[in-house]
Amino acid sequence: MQARIAFAGFNLESVSSVPQQVELAEFQRVCTRGAEILVRFRGTNTVPGGCIGVCDAESAELVPLFHTLLGALGPASDEAVAHYTDELLEGVAKAEPLDGIVLFLHGACWANSYTDVERHIIDSLRAAQPDLPVAVALDYHGNIDARMLQGADIAVAYRHSPHIDMGETGKRATRALLRMIRTGQRPGLAVARPGIVIPSIMSATSLQPLATVMAEARETEARHDCDISVMAGFSYADAANTGMSVICLDWQGQASAEARALHFARRLHGLRRELSGAVPVISVDEAMADLAAHPATGRPVVLLEHADRMNDSTHLLRALMNRNVGKVMVPFLLDPQTAAQAHAAGAGARIPVSLGGKSAPETGGPINAEADVLWSGQKSFTVSGRYQQGSFVDLGLTALLQIGQVRISVTSHFAFAVDGDPFAIFGEQPQDYDVILLRSKTHFRDFYEPLAERILVVDTPDLGPADVRLIPYRRLDITRAWPWCELPEITKKPETGEV
Repeated sequence: MQARIAFAGFNLESVSSVPQQVELAEFQRVCTRGAEILVRFRGTNTVPGGCIGVCDAESAELVPLFHTLLGALGPASDEAVAHYTDELLEGVAKAEPLDGIVLFLHGACWANSYTDVERHIIDSLRAAQPDLPVAVALDYHGNIDARMLQGADIAVAYRHSPHIDMGETGKRATRALLRMIRTGQRPGLAVARPGIVIPSIMSATSLQPLATVMAEARETEARHDCDISVMAGFSYADAANTGMSVICLDWQGQASAEARALHFARRLHGLRRELSGAVPVISVDEAMADLAAHPATGRPVVLLEHADRMNDSTHLLRALMNRNVGKVMVPFLLDPQTAAQAHAAGAGARIPVSLGGKSAPETGGPINAEADVLWSGQKSFTVSGRYQQGSFVDLGLTALLQIGQVRISVTSHFAFAVDGDPFAIFGEQPQDYDVILLRSKTHFRDFYEPLAERILVVDTPDLGPADVRLIPYRRLDITRAWPWCELPEITKKPETGEV
């Protein structure tokens, strides 16, 4: 008999300290519903794309409910969380009978009135559907604990950062769910937490020693019937469970799942110092001195303003405007007001701008300058890079500006600039520039590590500092977390199964 599997996705990575809430209307702007999900995501490197692929291959009927994903912004509004929770419950009820559901959740969504947004969604579904098998596909940067996943039967997360395996993660979740449905066997599911909080820039899975731990997890999976998700967590979402974690899905049972999760949590705990300092971080002045001493010679130098959480920081941009470092490109600066101003003036106009730095005082404040408008209009594209390959991105009203030797694409909607698309949509390529200013954390590495002459990770006084001890946590108990304190050898709490 053909299995009927529902799918729903509500995905946001929240920086708790960002002043602007992500309102329901913004989630609705990017939401895809019903059969349109099959059309838009089939064949894409996304979680719904992976889910669709497995259902197609295994002759299961996929019942798509909704999918909304906004990447990395501020807190979700309470209204948005309540709306999509209600839509999920109503959609599942209307779609019955179902054999199971795949939920695509981030793990680091934050909202003012919710202790744990993802836990609320999972628990609400479990309360309404006590017998429905539930699989959860999570982001590698989710903040996870055993209580959050208490209502889930299956949970897996991305294995790579950059997240080049989003589609594969959807496949892993769906395959495990179908296996459970068809065999009647419920796998063991365990979470262990090593008590470590690291900044996002240290979480790239190609960096050592994390790369070694990931390889060990893959070796364990090859020898045993299990799925191990080593997760970096997201330090800028202030929650009781902020930090690294390990999920083990084990078909040998609960005891085996708990033992393997605890083993890898202890492995991370022993490497906490190395994990916290995996890449060198320099100041703005040091970056400018490096550019002066070692100009680009044929390939671009990438400056990574990693502490920028809203794509509008001006710390490095201001420094670059005061120096002659060659041709500079700043892709996808978020500033809807300036984009609208440039569009009203039209291509060829020179306009006074108050550019960027508007989302929070920490962003550096706007830059006042004269800018030439090279192009303006509505802009969208389909992702060509491996991260979210095939996904549709709507930048909204967009302008291409020139200020001296610095070129800036100014957008109305937040979007990641992590591959060649921000250049190709204007008929350019990264190699046309000497310096490229990015605001990514890890996703840029897949495209830029082989392309760039060198990459300089630059710390600025924005909302995403490299030193997590500067973050004013309220929900996280920093008395039991590295790097605030040394923890004893970790052990399992018998009441929760986590460390």
